[in-house]
Amino acid sequence: MVYALLITFREGLEAALIIGIVLSYLRRADPRASARPVWLGAGLAGGLSLGAAVALEVLAVELPGRWQDAIEGFAMLLAAAVLTWMLAWMRRQSATIGHELRQRVDRALDAGTGFALGLLAFTAVGREGLETALFLFGGSGRAESAALYWTGAFAGLALAAAVGTAIYRGAKSLPLRAFFDVSAVALVVLAAGMIPNALKELHEAGFIAALGPRIWDTYTLLPDNYGPGRFLGTLLGYDASPFAGQVIAYAAYLLIAVVVFIRAGRPAPRTPSTAGVTAA
Repeated sequence: MVYALLITFREGLEAALIIGIVLSYLRRADPRASARPVWLGAGLAGGLSLGAAVALEVLAVELPGRWQDAIEGFAMLLAAAVLTWMLAWMRRQSATIGHELRQRVDRALDAGTGFALGLLAFTAVGREGLETALFLFGGSGRAESAALYWTGAFAGLALAAAVGTAIYRGAKSLPLRAFFDVSAVALVVLAAGMIPNALKELHEAGFIAALGPRIWDTYTLLPDNYGPGRFLGTLLGYDASPFAGQVIAYAAYLLIAVVVFIRAGRPAPRTPSTAGVTAA
């Protein structure tokens, strides 16, 4: 439940902030402009994302057991890769995303049609929604209770909508850079937990022949198939008796994610031509 809540809250709040920036600037740039295309685009993207989540779940249920494990394993690896790329992109863009969105709203207003505004909202919300569907599917296989898992997902969306609405109405301000940095660290930990789970699923499905010897066995102290151990397995990738390959992959991902996160935060080097223009 906590995993699903964190995922949907983070992704939902990011979409809410983007929509809030668009609506706020639209209201200032042209008070007569209708916000209906923005809401329509966001609603269509939300519906598409929900359809993608349902399709993934139905596909997994209809497949034979071996292929269910394989699909879940590959989905978790893909989710971790997409999550890492998305965090790096957002870390680079967090300082300028408001300016870029305002420019896109200006271009949409210059076009004189609501389609451009709707497309802007559709692409922004659609990207977050499809990522969320993938992340939720990747973690659903380890959830102890499907009802609690999806309750947490909807609770995260509701919380994100409430916080986004409060920010839009001026009830509070949110430092975007700090928010994205803190949430990025939390999501890197969640993504790292997907790696050993994915390898285990692929090993059970027969797609990975061997993962090496088992390094330890804490099943008698903290089993990973129910209770707190299952919760830690879903959230952090805990395994009571992991293979060496799982532990190595977990550590390697964390190292790669830290390097990517740090490098994405560095300002891009200016080219000689850019430096010359600035000096001029």
